[in-house]
Amino acid sequence: MAIVETNNLTKIYGGKFTAVDHISFQVQEGEIFGFLGPNGAGKTTTVHMLCTLTQITEGEAKIAGIDVKKQPDEVRKKIGLVPQDISVDDELTAKENMELHGKLYHMPKSLIQQRIPELLQIVELTEWQNTLVKKFSGGMRRRLEIAEGLMHHPDILFLDEPTLGLDPASRTSIWEYVRKLNEEGITIFMTTHYMDEADKLCDRIAIIDYGKIVNTGSPEELKGMLGGDVVTVHANDREKFLSHIKTLDFVTEVLPQEDGIRLTVDRGETAIPKLFQEASRIGVSIDNISLSRPTLDDVFIKFTGRSLREEKADRIELFKRMMLMKRRRR
Repeated sequence: MAIVETNNLTKIYGGKFTAVDHISFQVQEGEIFGFLGPNGAGKTTTVHMLCTLTQITEGEAKIAGIDVKKQPDEVRKKIGLVPQDISVDDELTAKENMELHGKLYHMPKSLIQQRIPELLQIVELTEWQNTLVKKFSGGMRRRLEIAEGLMHHPDILFLDEPTLGLDPASRTSIWEYVRKLNEEGITIFMTTHYMDEADKLCDRIAIIDYGKIVNTGSPEELKGMLGGDVVTVHANDREKFLSHIKTLDFVTEVLPQEDGIRLTVDRGETAIPKLFQEASRIGVSIDNISLSRPTLDDVFIKFTGRSLREEKADRIELFKRMMLMKRRRR
């Protein structure tokens, strides 16, 4: 059963900039669903529309069968959200933050007091409940935000870049909490630009780029679309070698890159000796060659033509700044 359904969901800023471009997808109840893409791809904007924080320009969205545009208050009762930016109050204790969150959801005082120790135990912050949040590490703050997001028993928890900026140990810790919550029956919708995070955590992934969904499937299904192993070659005469290898029958896909050539081959261990033979035959020297099994980055390259990367500026924020500068010049 689908707990999230979208049909041609679209967000346009200023009548010109399309941040989310007519996307349609479903999230099944009980799964961990991931939005994988670079910064500015439209991940956060999609989450904000689904969570009623941003108005939908075109299309439809439903949460647990409830129309997001027509019944936003009812939708908010069904969802929990851990935003990308830290939202907990530094000047309050962990317990005070959770009490405030409960009051914002109009929860009965007795239920708030019941839920706080339960949730703090889940995220292992019980001994820190009376400590000011400004003394917390980044990982502890994230765990507290997850606890807050669960205060009102949501049907689905939205995690927007949940491990952004965290150290490896804290990232691993957050992954464990996400798995634990999912095992307890909570549907997870998470955005990320970390390939390993999407690969290890998500049951299904939607790859999104420039506001469009380019493909959807389980990590293994998506990697299986490449149909072979990945070989990266750096040769001294790139163009000559490139034109030649396109004719080889054991090479199923050729993708030129700035500093080399990425190939998809039937069997990497047998393809590499053949590539050296072919290079020698046409007088080209291979400077470096590497073999790898398909990754989600390889999948992203296949469907977008470039590597998944963390971009320096978010496209939406850049657009907003440009619009502000124009208004100031008037």
